[in-house]
Amino acid sequence: MKVLCITEESLFRPEAVRWRERMGLLEPLGDALVILPCSMKKPYSSSRSHSIFMKATKGIQEVILTSPFGVCPREVEKIYPLQSYDTSTTGEWSHEEIKVVGECLRDYVGEKEVIAHVEGGYKQVCEEYLDNAVYTSTGQTTSSESMNNLKMEVKKHLKLKGRAKTLHQLRSIARYQFNSKKADCLIPDDVKTRGRFDKRIFKDGKQIATLHFNNGLYSLNLEAGKILQNINKKWVKINFELKTNTLFSPGVTEADQDIIPGDEVVILKDDEAVAVGKAILSGEEMERAVKGVAVKIRHRKK
Repeated sequence: MKVLCITEESLFRPEAVRWRERMGLLEPLGDALVILPCSMKKPYSSSRSHSIFMKATKGIQEVILTSPFGVCPREVEKIYPLQSYDTSTTGEWSHEEIKVVGECLRDYVGEKEVIAHVEGGYKQVCEEYLDNAVYTSTGQTTSSESMNNLKMEVKKHLKLKGRAKTLHQLRSIARYQFNSKKADCLIPDDVKTRGRFDKRIFKDGKQIATLHFNNGLYSLNLEAGKILQNINKKWVKINFELKTNTLFSPGVTEADQDIIPGDEVVILKDDEAVAVGKAILSGEEMERAVKGVAVKIRHRKK
């Protein structure tokens, strides 16, 4: 489903605000990062411009600037809604866009060294909110001269290893989805993945989750639900024996107030994880509603 972001008011859409807030949970990997402009085509890596950029940026942290969402580290570009939003990419930015995106960028970058491969409004953001960025574009970001400058700057920094990048990506997605740095627990150092598109996630030989190609998010198995319980995130409590794959609101005794519709949640009975599924209502709505479905169950304890 497309997310339309046509006007400046899109800066304050719930999806955009939530995205920017959760970017505060993510951390750049390595000693430096490259800042790039967004593209009309999503995900960005499928666009012509980013295909060119990525030939020069292998082995270094990439972050894409975009309004209204702020920043998008490369490793989370396939998460909904960043993989399917529509917005104008004229390069002209309003004062409010520069402020909102600039603050998000500054917080994400922290003390890292920055290579800014940008023009227009993207460059304005960097100039106003970053102190010591190195600028590599000379008028057109994909020109031979600009790309040569980018390659030369990237060579000055240590390259990231493949395994480190994989773990960083999987953990960044988990942090975003479950709104907590503690979600790193879902991805241990020895985690294994299988699959080309939908990736199945294994821990100690057991599948704990699936990372879906269509929305860039995890669906959980019961083993991962136990991990969510341990980090006290996205839980729904009941006091009866769950015998169907639908949990109705009247059966909910308490729910994590951080839950929003569409979240993956764990169902708890007597402090035991008995099921996992997708929330239909928010945590607050689950507690207040007197009818209707609260959670669609995917896996439950037999």
